[in-house]
Amino acid sequence: MAEFDEVNRKITIKLVYYGPAQSGKTTNLMRLHDLLAPDLKGEIMTLETQNDRTLFFDLLPLGFKTPSGWLVKLKLFTVPGQVAHDATRKAVLSRADGVVFVADSQRSQSVNNAEAFQNLEENVRRVGLDFSALPLVVQFNKRDLPAAQILSEGEISQRWAQAPWPLVFSSALIGDGVKETFARLLEQVYPALDKHFSLRETHGVDQQSFVVAVTGG
Repeated sequence: MAEFDEVNRKITIKLVYYGPAQSGKTTNLMRLHDLLAPDLKGEIMTLETQNDRTLFFDLLPLGFKTPSGWLVKLKLFTVPGQVAHDATRKAVLSRADGVVFVADSQRSQSVNNAEAFQNLEENVRRVGLDFSALPLVVQFNKRDLPAAQILSEGEISQRWAQAPWPLVFSSALIGDGVKETFARLLEQVYPALDKHFSLRETHGVDQQSFVVAVTGG
């Protein structure tokens, strides 16, 4: 759950991009960083691991002030996709307030997507989070690839029809669907934050103003 610092009147929220190797997690974060206004972001930092890397940056490095005078800050992370780095994935996932699962739209990657999603569910529980209550958005990336190489939107929607999570289609390489995915995640995160911290009643922040403040509209 988000860090609640009553002494300094600050709420810090942690969001994580998770998924199989090479699905576009890093590209999502870098493109989102490009799309946000300069005053909404800090510098991208990189933690190198063998054959992979973890990226992170502070969103709203100066935070935004609620009408009640509290400061709200966000931190965004990717996890390494390689199976060998599972310990790092768990460490990054710990205390996450929301997750974007970045799936690869290529037909050849269906098994890797499924294994990575199962790994997400297992690691969420291992770090003490409730998977059934975790704010989550599923993004199918690489929609810019030739149609013969990727699953159609209809096929994906049918496969995920029973899933309770929002489904977004994107091409992170060119920026399509990146900001939309992030906004959908914020919409999923807000109710949990409101339940724990009374964002609406105590701090005067409703869902729409929360999303606009974080994304710049």
